[in-house]
Amino acid sequence: MRWSEFAEKELIDVGGGERIGNVGQADLLIDPQTGEIRSLLLPVGSSWFGKKQGTREINWGHIKKIGPEMVIVETGSGLYHR
Repeated sequence: MRWSEFAEKELIDVGGGERIGNVGQADLLIDPQTGEIRSLLLPVGSSWFGKKQGTREINWGHIKKIGPEMVIVETGSGLYHR
């Protein structure tokens, strides 16, 4: 799957059925040794000037399903603020 296709998808928490964000807003944390994606870093909140107030980290292993329009995530302990 190309990044352009993946970036259009919504992130949905399977536990609460809530929208977490959009993949296109996320930064990727990549393992420099293997090149594998470790996690997605999503911005949380914004100030009047568009600066991020923090990030949420979603471990790649907590992604349960990638569908045509959304990505299903089981957050549990895999989602936390930085």
